[in-house]
Amino acid sequence: MNVNAAEFKAKCLKLIDEVAATHQPLVITKRGKPVARIVPVEDEPSPPSLFGYMKGTGEIVGDIINVPSEPWSAETGDESDLYVPVVPKDSAP
Repeated sequence: MNVNAAEFKAKCLKLIDEVAATHQPLVITKRGKPVARIVPVEDEPSPPSLFGYMKGTGEIVGDIINVPSEPWSAETGDESDLYVPVVPKDSAP
């Protein structure tokens, strides 16, 4: 449907309601040339939920029940070489 700008100005709310009801776009013209188009809003699908969106993407590899009984380095004290004291540059010999 085409309507000139003066008519649109006079009947704006009615024409917008018509577009919403009929789902037909409305072209506004000025001096016979189209200047704007009013189209109905389409319902957008809701975004997927953040909870469970990665369901089924993981994979279990190996045995997660009977894990090897290897002691951790924190339990045995083997990690002492990982914690070397940091010496500031100005106090170096």
